[in-house]
Amino acid sequence: MEILQSQRVELMVGVAVALVAVGAGTAYYIHLSNKKPKGCLDPESFKEFKLVKRTQLSHNVAKFRFALPTPDSVVGLPIGQHMSCRGKDSQGEDVIKPYTPTTLDSDIGYFELVIKMYPQGRMSHHFREMCEGDYLAVKGPKGRFKYQPGQVRAFGMLAGGTGIAPMFQVTRAILENPKDKTNVHLIYANVTYEDILLKEELDNLASNFPSCFNVYYVLNQPPEVWDGGVGFVSKEMIQAQCPAPAPDIQILRCGPPPMNKAMAAHLDALGYTPEMQFQF
Repeated sequence: MEILQSQRVELMVGVAVALVAVGAGTAYYIHLSNKKPKGCLDPESFKEFKLVKRTQLSHNVAKFRFALPTPDSVVGLPIGQHMSCRGKDSQGEDVIKPYTPTTLDSDIGYFELVIKMYPQGRMSHHFREMCEGDYLAVKGPKGRFKYQPGQVRAFGMLAGGTGIAPMFQVTRAILENPKDKTNVHLIYANVTYEDILLKEELDNLASNFPSCFNVYYVLNQPPEVWDGGVGFVSKEMIQAQCPAPAPDIQILRCGPPPMNKAMAAHLDALGYTPEMQFQF
């Protein structure tokens, strides 16, 4: 009898130990599953990243791919925020300028910047001189914009020139998340057709997600055959292409200072409140 009771106790202890082990293993698995990789950026100090690929897109635009420390690393940049890049101007003096990558944290092991290099641009000089194997000093993340999936019903986006970068990043994040039902309406303004950055990528997104993303191009100097907007972005274009003023929509804008100022005036005149507007 005592032997049977002893065996019964040992069995119960064994089952309890097994259950604890299974529970601990499950908890550890859940912990690992929910654990997000730590980003590589430092908001307080610059870190250097190696340029591994440079792709010339036009005479003054190039795409720069920088490697992260490991193939599994992520840059750790919240959607819509930017990084500060440090380089040398033509006089050898330090210059710092903000840029938004066109990649997301789903692009592991690297990040990419699409840079338009202006003749007199101080940071443009640094990128123009960069070769594969060189290093770029980066600090971040920076920025006031914080995006959560579904925070608005729809975005209207007003972009000019290189101001497309944060818009492209936010759009990609929305469209690549099947749980995010936010609609995106983009107006993208440039001087000439050749100035349109990321056009192939934008057109692919519009083709693949026709129900929730549309892009309307505006050119100041359009080609002879052109079905987009002509001139500068007008109030009428905004009315036709962007969601109407409402508490659950937001209009984002990013472009040269004169454009930002003009767009702010248009939006105010159309009845968009300050809460419905954000400027990168």
